[in-house]
Amino acid sequence: MSSKRVSRDRSAVTYAELEANSTVHNVEVLVDEMSVFPQISLRPEVTEHLKTIFLNKELLAAVGHHEAEHRFQKLLACLSHPPSYTCVRASTHLAPLEEIRHRLEEELKKMCSSPSEEVSLQILPHPRLPDVLLLPVDGPRPVKQLSSEVVVGAQCGTAVLRGAHVFAPGILASPKYMKVGDVISVFSDLEGKCTRGSLSFQGKTAYLGNGVAEMDRSSIFCSDEPVRGVGVRMTEPLYQSPSFDGVLPNLVFLQNLPSVVVGHVLGPRPGERILDMCAAPGGKTCHIAALMGDQGEVVALERIRNKIDRIRQNAQTLNLSCIKTYCFNSTKAVSSDPTQETEGPPFPPESFDRVLLDAPCSGLGQRPNMASTWSLKEICSYQPLQRKLFHAAVRLLKKGGVLVYSTCTVTLAENEEQVAWALDAFPCLTLQPQLSHRCPKPSLYCTCTAETGAGLEGKVAVGSFVSSGGLQLVG
Repeated sequence: MSSKRVSRDRSAVTYAELEANSTVHNVEVLVDEMSVFPQISLRPEVTEHLKTIFLNKELLAAVGHHEAEHRFQKLLACLSHPPSYTCVRASTHLAPLEEIRHRLEEELKKMCSSPSEEVSLQILPHPRLPDVLLLPVDGPRPVKQLSSEVVVGAQCGTAVLRGAHVFAPGILASPKYMKVGDVISVFSDLEGKCTRGSLSFQGKTAYLGNGVAEMDRSSIFCSDEPVRGVGVRMTEPLYQSPSFDGVLPNLVFLQNLPSVVVGHVLGPRPGERILDMCAAPGGKTCHIAALMGDQGEVVALERIRNKIDRIRQNAQTLNLSCIKTYCFNSTKAVSSDPTQETEGPPFPPESFDRVLLDAPCSGLGQRPNMASTWSLKEICSYQPLQRKLFHAAVRLLKKGGVLVYSTCTVTLAENEEQVAWALDAFPCLTLQPQLSHRCPKPSLYCTCTAETGAGLEGKVAVGSFVSSGGLQLVG
């Protein structure tokens, strides 16, 4: 591994640097450089479990115990920090990438509060993905903490680190006499122990930056109606990234870079019938439809009914009409009647040209993630469900079809071990290189899940298979 520090100064980033930084194993981010926040807070038994598996005999033999331990600590540190770039997927089925980039630049400049912000604004096309724009994140910035403090929930805090303002439902504590216009510091509750409506909080928090109150305390905590809207407008965030609320909603879609990679690895083509087995909230579903030029059929299954509307809303916003959504448990998606001709699930075997199994998982690869209160039992509970889904996915794939399995976690049990199990459980399976006919460079698609925390973002496609006959999947 080469040792290269990631510069805090993004003003002179080049395509060559961007490409180098996109491949995690070419970038060495030292733990002490990442220590703005503590490492992700996990239960001790979870940390010990992850460490035992991470420091396996293969890694120890390859790099030695000291380097292996360093990599594990770096992973924990990276998981609690936001990525270096905000990733935007462009609707290239509606307009050329350069036109979208120009329009986005014009919209974001209108939101800049100073000429210096306009100068620092950069929107870079990804060097390998033809529908991705990257915006360098400025941070951590030298922001001074104030005496007046607001505490927000962990989910709200994560959104703030990615460029969002503080929406009122996420506020847990505020000063007794906070009023509109007050300048306040914003902190995230790391352990979920702050009681909503508190005046102050002495528990474990992380500083996110400063902002201006858009509501007074009584409007946030004493209203008879559900509170909505921005509660604090961030003016000095610790990590500066544009807010995309309402910005070109049909042309740009905020999506983690590895999630976009999943769609390209699947490689959908116009006219095909494709299944997304666990589709909510619909980002990858819509990406698949866009890559097909909205020609063909994308079937989106989601077992939780109230998530179906989100998929449909995203499809409508992005002007995609080839998506069909069903509330259905994908483990039961294979029909026992091969002559069935109904439009919806369950489906006869070999019904789809391509299948995406973006499986439910422990979610430990999402960034930033400062804390998880899950028990070891909960962390380890997903493997059986993932295997049930895998069985259904293989049976639903047509001859010559493609199956991609992906997660948003860093555990071996849910990634490499699942791929190894699939290769053993289905002797017809052979692992494919994670390439796309649109993006023929393999280094972007490395499947080491540790890379999720070491420099990219949430998702990594960990298994890509191709069928060449019956249920046979070969490389």
